[in-house]
Amino acid sequence: MASRRAARKANPDARMALRDHLVELRKRITRAAIGIIVGAVAGWFLYTPVYEAVQAPVLELAARDDALVTVNFGGLASALDMQLKVAVILGIIISSPWWLYQLWAFVAPGMRQVERRYTIGFMAAAVPLFFVGISVAWFVLPQAVTILVGFTPEGAANVLDAQMYLTFAMRLLLAFGLAFVFPVLMVALTWARVVPARVWARGWRWAILIIALAAAMLTPTPDAITMLMLAAPMTVLYFVAIGVGYLRERQRARKKASEADEESEAGL
Repeated sequence: MASRRAARKANPDARMALRDHLVELRKRITRAAIGIIVGAVAGWFLYTPVYEAVQAPVLELAARDDALVTVNFGGLASALDMQLKVAVILGIIISSPWWLYQLWAFVAPGMRQVERRYTIGFMAAAVPLFFVGISVAWFVLPQAVTILVGFTPEGAANVLDAQMYLTFAMRLLLAFGLAFVFPVLMVALTWARVVPARVWARGWRWAILIIALAAAMLTPTPDAITMLMLAAPMTVLYFVAIGVGYLRERQRARKKASEADEESEAGL
């Protein structure tokens, strides 16, 4: 006990650094939360067109197969509860440029001033890729609905619970968006010399395991098809990010070697 106390007294800077990081983390989370709340207000007014767009695959499937497939609100307050949940998820999507910046800003203070120029590159890549992920999920959604509803026995009705279906659709969009952003964060950390590419490469087995677990948790249904639809692009993007990191490190090494050669020639 005394040794711990002595260690803390001997290294007060470590405690101050930890406290500063926690304060910075709280500040960034608070700002991100405010942005999401503002986005959720906009999401509340966008609920009707979004609901109609999300319901469209179900109605198209019912019309194509001449089957009873519909979305049902089973409780008195379920419609209001669902609108609140969808508004929050829409708020996360709408405010993505803001909270992605807060994520990067939490990492940026620990970097040298010259490395903060990567902020523009991170935002320019992360925000479009987030929406690319959402677009891919929007394409996957009708396919997932068709596959899952296709298991309904002939002559039976499939009355989808609105809570389950809308949560499935919204979480699918959000999961794909986040999955497409993570490789950008990997590349940014490699370019900023925080995590070398070889570290990402050495941990590929663990990465695939974590990707599989994340896909299982992020997808709102327990079926393997939807999980694989998310895990496959996440795995591909993980290795693409490693490749981009290696290319950057090789470019940096060649530049350093060239500068060393120029200095040696100037010395001669």
